[in-house]
Amino acid sequence: MMNTAARIADEVLFPAATEVDRADRVPVSHVEILAREGFYEAVGGPVDQVGPLVAAFAGGCLATAFVWLQHRGPLRAAASSPEPGVREKWQASLARGEVRGGIAHSGARPGAGGLKASESAGGWQLTGQAAWVTGWDLIDVLHVAAIGDDGWVRFFLVDAVESGTLRAQIVPLSAANAGRTATVSFDGHVVSADRLVAAEPYADWAAREAPGWALNGFLALGVAERCVRLLGDSPVVPELTADLAACRSALLTADAGTTPAARATASELAMRCATALAVQTGSRSVLLDSAAGRLVREAAFLLVFGSRPVIRDELLRRIVPSR
Repeated sequence: MMNTAARIADEVLFPAATEVDRADRVPVSHVEILAREGFYEAVGGPVDQVGPLVAAFAGGCLATAFVWLQHRGPLRAAASSPEPGVREKWQASLARGEVRGGIAHSGARPGAGGLKASESAGGWQLTGQAAWVTGWDLIDVLHVAAIGDDGWVRFFLVDAVESGTLRAQIVPLSAANAGRTATVSFDGHVVSADRLVAAEPYADWAAREAPGWALNGFLALGVAERCVRLLGDSPVVPELTADLAACRSALLTADAGTTPAARATASELAMRCATALAVQTGSRSVLLDSAAGRLVREAAFLLVFGSRPVIRDELLRRIVPSR
């Protein structure tokens, strides 16, 4: 699958990346080819298998990789759900990419405006907001995290369809804008009981979330790898190649304790590689159709994507060593 991913990235995604960068959505043909080739099932696998695929696709088209990677949430949730009937109803169609998913977890995170789940007749009502929901109009279902009246986090599979009680507002981004990131608002939105996927104490979930996810670092690694390839025979390539290898190893072996440092390293490396490419490209890098300019914006985007306070602090220490 890695060979197939590399071929798709080089022959389909990267040649179209400049056009996609200017578009308002990822082409449906991009997500269809990933589903057809089995990558919507593969994204649910272990990090050591999925990570290199994420890097390959991110180096082809970050917006496409961004939308595809979100599918991991609902796919794994359906596969591991203890709730009756969830696996039977959802797992196969999600694995085939016939149903495409995204995630809406930010409403349950500390400091968020808050997304609440209250029991109602026959199910649940969701009220509040979830920011940074990627893939709107490109996905069918959202894996939503909300806080119950008892303080537990509850997870639901919610149809990604606007209604009188569910609204989505697209948020323009400086990079990966075609991924259609939105703020989704729930106003007493009714979800039937069979859409509950899982529940757990808030403290358990928050502890698992705190260090962030190593897998997200492979997006930055993919951007960095593409930049190094475009640098060609530049004298900086051997050093950057060695840094790529070390970064890849750190992400592949990261645990909860080492993930923040591995993520920070990947983001800083992507920015450094993109900056080197822009410098080598020269004034042409400021043109709107420049791959170098786009990759600089993508690297900047990945400095903050999926971040956490511990990742931010690690990254700042790399950017300002005396801090």
